[in-house]
Amino acid sequence: MGGGPGMALTAGVALLERAINYTLGSLRVVTPGALCRPTPCAGWSLETLLDHVNDALRMLNEAASGDISLGRLARKRAACGGNPALLLRDDATEVLGIWAGTLTDDVISIHDRHLTSPIVAAVGAIELAVHGWDVARTCGEHRPIPPLMAEELLDLAQLFVTQADRPDRFAAQVTVPSHAPAQDHLLAYLGRDPTWPSCPDLGT
Repeated sequence: MGGGPGMALTAGVALLERAINYTLGSLRVVTPGALCRPTPCAGWSLETLLDHVNDALRMLNEAASGDISLGRLARKRAACGGNPALLLRDDATEVLGIWAGTLTDDVISIHDRHLTSPIVAAVGAIELAVHGWDVARTCGEHRPIPPLMAEELLDLAQLFVTQADRPDRFAAQVTVPSHAPAQDHLLAYLGRDPTWPSCPDLGT
């Protein structure tokens, strides 16, 4: 579909910036009353999903800066009126600023692994963009992943996500028509039903 995983990897940091910007839009529609809703991630409530997004942002922050100061949902939630998405928006904007200044040939250490910044950024982009879609659908919003970004993310997901990641990290792949848009192929590859119904009447 897109320019292939090689091209997407080269543009990994720029792709991460686009994914964060997309996800910021999804976080804006979250309300405290929606936190108990089920999500396209089977078995996860929206609150659980936001905690997971917080972990992903914390990893990206630590990878780029060595700082683990993100991840303040538990102690700052009251200050956000009970809405953790408000804090996540601030943290995502902070991570975006850090990665915007990251050189594409930087080597980043995560635990005992040494990866190039494009690889770390590409994996982060997949995680954040798809969860941005999850958040929007949970809140009853139709926010498609931009087609070009979806194509690039699909190329990368097929490179990084293997059967060894199922079912622990991702559910089984869902079948979609071959003519479906890139977003649907991406979501299906990562174990989501692209037609997953939102539930705007719940948790309000």
